[in-house]
Amino acid sequence: MLVFSSFFLHGPLPQSRSASAVALIAILVAALLLLVRRRWPIPVLAGCVALYGLASATGTVAPGIVLAIAIATFGLANRSTRRVTIIAAAITAAAVFLLSVIGAVVSAADPRMVQFVLAVALAAAAGDATRSRREYIVAITERAERAEQTREAEARRRVSEERLRIARDLHDTVAHQIAVISLNAGLASSSLESPEKAKEALSAIRSASRAVLSEIGNLLALLRTEDPDAVITAPPPGLGRLDELVAQFAQSGLAVRLRVEGDPGRVGGTTDLVAYHVIQEGLTNALKHGGDHRAHVLVEVTDDQVAVVVTNPTVPSAVDAETRGATVGHGLLGLRERVASVRGVIESGITAGGYRLAAVLPSTKEGPG
Repeated sequence: MLVFSSFFLHGPLPQSRSASAVALIAILVAALLLLVRRRWPIPVLAGCVALYGLASATGTVAPGIVLAIAIATFGLANRSTRRVTIIAAAITAAAVFLLSVIGAVVSAADPRMVQFVLAVALAAAAGDATRSRREYIVAITERAERAEQTREAEARRRVSEERLRIARDLHDTVAHQIAVISLNAGLASSSLESPEKAKEALSAIRSASRAVLSEIGNLLALLRTEDPDAVITAPPPGLGRLDELVAQFAQSGLAVRLRVEGDPGRVGGTTDLVAYHVIQEGLTNALKHGGDHRAHVLVEVTDDQVAVVVTNPTVPSAVDAETRGATVGHGLLGLRERVASVRGVIESGITAGGYRLAAVLPSTKEGPG
């Protein structure tokens, strides 16, 4: 821009008049003013225009001051808004034109007038373009930073959700089998005088241990694999495997009465899995904390929802703990998260007949295949 302006200001100009002392001082002052143009762009531009008027009053053509005006205009446009730039450039060009004519330096039809005005206009345009590019780069950088922060936040959210999912899966895998092992270990220790009962208890412990080790092995294999599409090969649990679940608890000494109303085959997807885990958690709690070693399971399937209720008698210690506000275990916490993930509701607590765990889940029709 400075080279282009210098060409317009110096190239085609004929030999100017001898500069007076006042004109020389005005040129030097204009050069000094440019040193502070970044701090005070408007006062510097106004000062350069005033100095040009002073030189014109002496009858001197001062291309150096016009160049200083162009530089000051560029600095103002580079640090101001477009509206301010347009107004300032228009006023400056008009001032240079009028001061040149009034000072009788050149006539209005002189080609040098076009050079002076064009220099100011080009300086304003170059400064505005520089400012616009700088703002564009800043905006692009800010968007990139926000996108990076969003990606990091999304990654942290996914890690947190994955940790919760692993915790729920690990609990569902281990809790029931550990409860079976604990119950049968106590039964075996109290049945040492009855070899047959002790043998049955130890057999149940061995079977539960193998099951939990197998399930943990599958879960660890899934976590260690590098294939993002890897899945556990075992069939997913659901309401279709309720008989198998009840048989497992019956083998552990819990008598379960199961009543199913409606067609469980109509339930599919995540709802089917969550309903199964609700029943599993309720029966596990009944096995660990219930009384009389019995429980009742009710499953109601309608067109738009699935209701699951698990009840069992309680021992006095469990009622006292509930009354004192005992903390909810990790199993119920994970269960509430599962139910919430399918927009269902869950309730648990002591009732007149014992402990009750109930959940209502929106029904998801199973698709073909």
